[in-house]
Amino acid sequence: MRNLSLLQRFKCVDLSFPGSPQCFTIRSETGTVLVASELAITEFDPRTEEVHKEVSLTAEDYLPKDGSGVVVAIQDLPDQESVCVATGSGDVILYNLSTSQLECVGSVESGLTGMTWSPDQELVTLTTGQETIIMMTKDFEPITEVTINQDDFGEDKFITVGWGKKETQFHGSEGKQAAQWKAAVMQPALPWDDRKPRITWRGDGQLFAVSAVCPKTGARKVRIWNRECVLQATSEVVNGLEQPLCWKPSGSLITSTQRHPNKHSVVFMEKNGLLHGDFTLPFGKEQVKVKELLWNSDSTVLAVWMEDLKDGSSNDQCFQLWTVGNYHWYLKQSVHFGSEPLRAPVCVCWDPEKPLRLHLLTRGWASYTYDWGWSTERSHGTDCHDNASVAVIDGDKILVTTFRQCVIPPPMCAFELQLPVPVNLVTFRSQAQRTNELAALTADGHIYVYGQGESCNLKRDSNITLFRISHLHFLYSGGGVENGGVPGVSAFEFFKLFMQCLFFLNSWSFLRSDVPVDGFVISLCHSLRNGTVALQLDDGQIRKLSLTEWKDSTGNTINLPRPCVQTALFTLSGEEHLIGLTERSHLYIGDSLVASNISSFVVYDDFLLLTTHSHMCHCLNLSTLSIKGLQSALSSDANQNDETVRKVERGSRIVSVVPQDTRLILQMPRGNLETIHHQALVLAQLRKWLDSLRFKDAFECMRKLRINLNLIYDHNPTVFLANIEMFLKQIDSINSINLFLTELKEEDTTTTMYRCPSRSASSSASGKGGKKVDIICDALRSTMETLDPQKYCLCILTSHVRKTTPELEIALQKVHELRGESRSVSAEEALKYLLFLVNVNELYEQSLGTYDFDLVLMVAEKSQKDPKEYLPFLNMLKTLEPNYQRYTIDKHLKRYRKALHHLSKCGEEHFTELLNLVKDQRLYSDALELYSSNSEQYKTLSVAYAEHLVEQQQAEQAGLLLWRCGENARALQAFVSCTSWRNALAVATHIPLPPEQLTVLARDLAEKLLEARRHTQAALCLEQYAKDCEEAISALIQGAAWEEALRLIYLYNRQDIIETDLKSALLDAHSNQTSFLESQKALFIRHKNRLTVVRELKAKARLELFDEDGPDCADAELYSEASSVLTGSHLGSKYSRSNSRISSRSSKNRRKAEGKKHSLKEGSPFEDIALLNALTQIIIIVDKTRGELRTQQKHKILQVDVSLRLGLFQHDHGVRLPQQRSGSSQLSKLNQLKNNLQKFHSSINIQNEPHHNSRLIKILI
Repeated sequence: MRNLSLLQRFKCVDLSFPGSPQCFTIRSETGTVLVASELAITEFDPRTEEVHKEVSLTAEDYLPKDGSGVVVAIQDLPDQESVCVATGSGDVILYNLSTSQLECVGSVESGLTGMTWSPDQELVTLTTGQETIIMMTKDFEPITEVTINQDDFGEDKFITVGWGKKETQFHGSEGKQAAQWKAAVMQPALPWDDRKPRITWRGDGQLFAVSAVCPKTGARKVRIWNRECVLQATSEVVNGLEQPLCWKPSGSLITSTQRHPNKHSVVFMEKNGLLHGDFTLPFGKEQVKVKELLWNSDSTVLAVWMEDLKDGSSNDQCFQLWTVGNYHWYLKQSVHFGSEPLRAPVCVCWDPEKPLRLHLLTRGWASYTYDWGWSTERSHGTDCHDNASVAVIDGDKILVTTFRQCVIPPPMCAFELQLPVPVNLVTFRSQAQRTNELAALTADGHIYVYGQGESCNLKRDSNITLFRISHLHFLYSGGGVENGGVPGVSAFEFFKLFMQCLFFLNSWSFLRSDVPVDGFVISLCHSLRNGTVALQLDDGQIRKLSLTEWKDSTGNTINLPRPCVQTALFTLSGEEHLIGLTERSHLYIGDSLVASNISSFVVYDDFLLLTTHSHMCHCLNLSTLSIKGLQSALSSDANQNDETVRKVERGSRIVSVVPQDTRLILQMPRGNLETIHHQALVLAQLRKWLDSLRFKDAFECMRKLRINLNLIYDHNPTVFLANIEMFLKQIDSINSINLFLTELKEEDTTTTMYRCPSRSASSSASGKGGKKVDIICDALRSTMETLDPQKYCLCILTSHVRKTTPELEIALQKVHELRGESRSVSAEEALKYLLFLVNVNELYEQSLGTYDFDLVLMVAEKSQKDPKEYLPFLNMLKTLEPNYQRYTIDKHLKRYRKALHHLSKCGEEHFTELLNLVKDQRLYSDALELYSSNSEQYKTLSVAYAEHLVEQQQAEQAGLLLWRCGENARALQAFVSCTSWRNALAVATHIPLPPEQLTVLARDLAEKLLEARRHTQAALCLEQYAKDCEEAISALIQGAAWEEALRLIYLYNRQDIIETDLKSALLDAHSNQTSFLESQKALFIRHKNRLTVVRELKAKARLELFDEDGPDCADAELYSEASSVLTGSHLGSKYSRSNSRISSRSSKNRRKAEGKKHSLKEGSPFEDIALLNALTQIIIIVDKTRGELRTQQKHKILQVDVSLRLGLFQHDHGVRLPQQRSGSSQLSKLNQLKNNLQKFHSSINIQNEPHHNSRLIKILI
């Protein structure tokens, strides 16, 4: 559904070259035109009119000087830097563009009628005056010469297998009369046929076709030859076949024209000569003759060059551009040249490099260059009044499709606008509320405006001549240069000196105002939101309507790097930008390249929608992105849950977006349409509907497109809870409300499934505390019960069932209440609905749990249960005492706490059963609450509970429980088993135990405490309960509790223990600590020295890397002092990198890899980190020994004399004391190690170490 819009036209009218033009060719390398006349060859630039070269063809008598010579063809040969010219006299001339020399490379006595080169320019075919074809190589070496008109069909002649005669065969729709039809009589060529042969090559250069007049019949035939000039096929009899011939570059069809008795057609042939489709030209019988057919290089546009057949010496000439889609041919452009002889085109050709550039040369030496571009003319509205209209030009008709109402595949449409002449341009009005109106520019220069049910013909002003209007844009009210009035249509007119004018016309008058523009305007776009009108010039400059330069927020001028065929305005990060798409799929925002694989785009509201050549459709929210963000989004691969990207069919292009809807219309390469609902568009529209409280529209859209209905609540919980009544009234459907309730889940879809980038975290928080599903169910149920509980009966049941803890009993009770009442929903229907929501077995059990046998029977009857399964059980229950009945039901339903409660009311005869139930289900705490603490049942339950706790290795709790219920002996046993010595001794005293047994108990407890290395507590038991001070002191010395041991020594006057036990224990502890400090000191010094060596090696390696890469290396900053880890990772030649291959699939492997990473093995890549970790551990260990060493030093002083205790006190307060030699040496070793740590701290650069190591070293030192 694309149109061809004229981007720019270059015109050279002041060319003064010798002779009259006969043929021309385009130099693709320079863009210049080579023209051959009967006198000379001229090369000129159509943009600047500058003549590059000119060489005479009469100087060396290649052509006569009287101007009677004829040049039949000219061809540029880039590989040879030459131009090949064929003359009617039979000469083949090669003109060297480098040396400007002419050379005749061959001559044919009979003369030449045509010359055509193969697409690869390896072969050249010449047609002679003797009706022969001469094939030569590119070096003009003859290959073969054959006669054009041959009687043989060719190598691909059809084979008849003899299946009956034509008279006896089935003729289909032609009927039986087809059997009597006679063979068509060949008619001679038309009178205006020039009877010259035409040659055209297939795009791959393997075949070529020749159209020539047969001398016997006088009719034209088309013959197909291969690359070796061997005839392959001859066309069937086609009466009225005309001279134009052109092979579609894609290689599928050969194009020509045919005149029928009642129409004029363009026909297509296959390579076997059979006809394959056609389309009719919009002219009457014998109204025009077709001079040439020309396919562009990518086979998308067919140019038809025609001339009127009216009487007179000068006839009107025109050419038309046709495209095809869905097997329908559209006339997109019609260009007329009038009847003046000098304005008549002499030769027309497409540019070999740019597919949509057409070159034309007139008899009066006027050169025209047309640049077209593909465009989709869509309405620009963003509100619901816009019909999302798209207009397609088809000759004198405009096909309009309104996608808001319907999606109609082309070539069909919603309605047609019939105009008197072909249309060249169409545009929609860019004004809010009136975006469905359009204006059309016809080939004769008239402008037609169509409104809502009206149309008015704006005739061009006398100052605006034919063929001068190139662009058309329907502006909004008040958008002109002047104030007042209604500017309707703006157009551009080309002037001679690279100037243009911007004209403003209103709906009832003609020319209103004009503004000169310095440059060629190739496109115009308008923003409905901001009212900005932007012009794009051919050199990339951007101008506003006031013709000021386009500047960014910093004041810099912004230009497009390349001309763009499609432009649009949008706002990004609060600043207005112009976005453009070039013909080579490059997308620019201002002067920034955003992507290079874009096939189409459209700006809608705050979204930029694009399709790419990788078959993806992007929908990007402009309000949350910057230019760099757009570049990143279009360059990176899509995530699995990325809502901005979706796959589309290969070659899809955007046609339109339906405003205030979720539909995006795409067109496939073959022409059919597809409607997709892009998730980003859908979610954006849903959020708008939910913000405006249009719950019904949002619900219907979400249900149709399978969007999770939780979004209705999650989008704004507070607003939803405040407008539940409106939600229910808008939905107004029991099934829809039930669907909403059944889809509820605790997940917040705005943070998981449908994340909104611009959404704050607080906006998605629940309006109330509690679980989301419960809040919604309770709120909806409360509102429904207020509005109409009978109408919403099923919905209320759903709200009970869908809670996180289903309230099935309440739901069943409500169903039971419906029995015997005349309501809109009967109890049977409600129960049937409940069975749809809940499993029948679960519902049966829940009904059984209500103890209502009528309800149970009602549920059972609606289920598929066999009565033999439940009736005996129900009958048995009815015979039981009520409490025991409920106990039996609860036990059956495994509701043991309720069963326990009911069983406790059944009397003492069932206490044994209760106790077994408690033990089986471990309901001790619940059972104890049912009995008083002084009852026998309570004591029995407590003993059972205590036994259970002992089995669970909780003997202390069991002992407390037994002590409370009076089982002191068993409590003492429990306390002793868990070494709870205080409780055990307390119970023993409470019993009370005899002194001898108490002493034995204390010694047993002390022995267990010593095994658990709880020396102080063991000493307390021995001293206070066993009355054995010597054993108590021994336990304290064993546990290094020096101060407490010394206290008991002097308390019980046992100084002899100092000499026998305390001294030796202190000396042993001193010796162990001394050897430990020596080992730690040696290890510290060794690691420190190794760390210095490792750092020197890495510094040397860094210098070597700098020498190799140079000081300007891009990665030099990686080798700074700031990271020893990065430095080590680059020493590939000196350190092993095997650690990088360690798998981390499991935690075990990760721990193993971490251990190897911190290995102290010399040469490992992270040896410096391992050394630092080892030094840190030494510091931590040594720091922990300070308190123990100080305690030992005190008591080594005390072991000499008690009087030194005073000195120890003074020492602690800063007084110098005489010390023993051994104690002094030990403290000196500690101080020496501390000094080494401080020196190490000052020698290393803390900034270079890992953060946790440097912080720890600072704290410890």
